[in-house]
Amino acid sequence: MAETIRIKKGLDIPLKGQPSTNVTDDTSTKLFAICPDDFPGHTWKALVKPGDSISAGQPLLSDKVTGQIRLVSPVSGKVEEVHRGERRHIEFISVSKQPDTSAIKISPAKEARQIKENMLASGLWAMMRQRPYDIVPGIDADPRDIFVTAFDSAPLAPGLLTDELKPWLEKGLEALAKLTPGKVYLGVKAGSGITSKAAVCFEFEGPHPAGNVGTQIAAIKPVNKGETVWTLDAATAARIGKLCATGEFDFITKVALTGPGIKNPSMIKTYVGAAIETLIKGRLVADSGLRIISGNVLTGIRVQKDGFLHFPYRQVTVIEEGDHADEFMGWASVDPKKFSVKHSFPAFLRGLSKPFDFDARIKGGRRAMILSGEYDKVFPFDIYPEYLIKAIIAGDIDRMEKLGIYEVAPEDFALPEFIDTSKIELQKIVRDGLDNLRKELS
Repeated sequence: MAETIRIKKGLDIPLKGQPSTNVTDDTSTKLFAICPDDFPGHTWKALVKPGDSISAGQPLLSDKVTGQIRLVSPVSGKVEEVHRGERRHIEFISVSKQPDTSAIKISPAKEARQIKENMLASGLWAMMRQRPYDIVPGIDADPRDIFVTAFDSAPLAPGLLTDELKPWLEKGLEALAKLTPGKVYLGVKAGSGITSKAAVCFEFEGPHPAGNVGTQIAAIKPVNKGETVWTLDAATAARIGKLCATGEFDFITKVALTGPGIKNPSMIKTYVGAAIETLIKGRLVADSGLRIISGNVLTGIRVQKDGFLHFPYRQVTVIEEGDHADEFMGWASVDPKKFSVKHSFPAFLRGLSKPFDFDARIKGGRRAMILSGEYDKVFPFDIYPEYLIKAIIAGDIDRMEKLGIYEVAPEDFALPEFIDTSKIELQKIVRDGLDNLRKELS
């Protein structure tokens, strides 16, 4: 029987717009894209040019150093654009879907070498992350252990495993077990009923971030200096299982359209990297004044209507910008409908479990960090988060190492950033700190 771990520190944000379980097929989206910035740790080069005809599973980009880590097309069709930004940095490669549904197929794999080759060729390797540094693992990386999370506890997040992928999860865990001399750990939600013979299962209960893989690593077996672990979600593990068993690429995903800015929040079945505009067409509560987020409100990426779904391709959240909000006393209003984790506002009297209508306002001014201990209330690591942030800002590598920089990723600081009185961009600080640390130590 799986051991149950109770996460006590955290916060479930009661955002309006929980999606229904109704799933509709997306038949209107014709444009899909891969955004290389979603896969950190490597520099990517384009392997295609506009006008090229490609099949689903054909590589669009590869890493510049080895050329073996690839990002592939989710659909068959024609390359529309290789969009470049400043200094010719590739921002995305878009593909227009054609009626031809042909896809590349590769040989099934049973041995570790074949499994690794298939994952590299299919783009699934790039969907894993390595700790330390929170990057796509290098091809020579040797993980101490592999951690898989089977649920997402972020605001309005849908389930990770669809009915189509569930049968392949065990196959994926078996394949991953051959890539590490250690163990594969599977973190599941308490009461989910998910079990495995190929992995060591732990049940987690408690508020967000119980579903974050970093929280699960800290509770099971933390990362020490000199150690490397790989992380991924259960959907990616199931895709690995299907690939190794059948040789078929699976790019279908179910995306939750969530948030108070969506009419009748629901699920839509599409392909990874789908264009946002067609997904939300006719579903917005207003024509302007809304913020569209690819992902959840804590860690997602702000996109425009002409943008695309970013990795990991399973949620779109729409909230109001709040630019034209007019309320007495502004952000200091004591309106009981205004959410706050502090009892200085009366929201707690109506209960924080009831849905709130959030908007994108910061509601406060940026100021110097205050060592108040407020991060600790929602940060379930055996780490002093405020001191770690200060060490990162100062660039003190020795102190960063002593304070646990190797254990964390930017998403682990999403909740501290949300409740932060000083309104500091903690996730960006951690991301920059990890990148600078890797450069200094490489």
